[in-house]
Amino acid sequence: MKEVIIHVYDVTNSASEKTNSTIVQINRIFKDAIGLGGIFHSAIQVYGDEEWSFGFCEVGSGVFCCPPGKNPLYTYRESIVLGETNFTNYKVNQILRELSREWPGDSYDLLSKNCNHFCNDFCERLGVPKLPAWVNRFANAGDAALEVAETTALRWRQAKTEIVSASKVAYRFLSGVTSNSMVSPVASNSLVSPSASNSPVSPAASNSPVSPAASNSPASPDSPNHSDRGFSRFQTAWFKNLISIGSRPSSSSDHSGETEETLQKQHRHMEQQQHSSQHEIHE
Repeated sequence: MKEVIIHVYDVTNSASEKTNSTIVQINRIFKDAIGLGGIFHSAIQVYGDEEWSFGFCEVGSGVFCCPPGKNPLYTYRESIVLGETNFTNYKVNQILRELSREWPGDSYDLLSKNCNHFCNDFCERLGVPKLPAWVNRFANAGDAALEVAETTALRWRQAKTEIVSASKVAYRFLSGVTSNSMVSPVASNSLVSPSASNSPVSPAASNSPVSPAASNSPASPDSPNHSDRGFSRFQTAWFKNLISIGSRPSSSSDHSGETEETLQKQHRHMEQQQHSSQHEIHE
């Protein structure tokens, strides 16, 4: 059996000394004083005088090694024994070769695939406990916040798409209802033109039966049905007068004066009927 040790560093690889100092202060406050966590680099030591970790590179594997606690990019902080592995040195080297293929340097991500994630994977394969939670808590919190933000953005885009689709359906529905219920004001409120009112009406049309439902239905004085009945009666009377005038004989010239007088009487009678019909329409 062989001990598995984790070496922890403060991340002080910035070119700015002020930034490096700030990170050290943050780690002291949030880890040492509060016990919450900080910004750390980690590496695993097992069998030999090397520690193994993971970092970014453009080509090849991101797995690398260096002397324990001697990484020149960071400030060494502490070491913690995680447990003991049952694997032999040969088996551990085989695991490291597998990790080197699975962790290419260009896949490095500060929040979701960093050195601490690599060490957790290594420890899991060695059969020992993972890193203490405080080592990678800030990265995990940042990754969780990023995932929540991406999920929220995706749900918002989906909701927006559904709202737009629902709006289009509602618009088409309302357009259909409006087009079906729209009635032309000219057609609904139009009156009979003078030429139409003076045109002869066939006896079949004037004497056509009216259904009981139509004859018994109440109508307001201003309703179109009431107006149509008044005009219909006026046209019927006018047609009867026309028939009676046209049926009188006019072959004799002696009766021309009498015919002219009769026509004048009929004309006055027609005017009275027309006036009576119009008065009935207005009522």
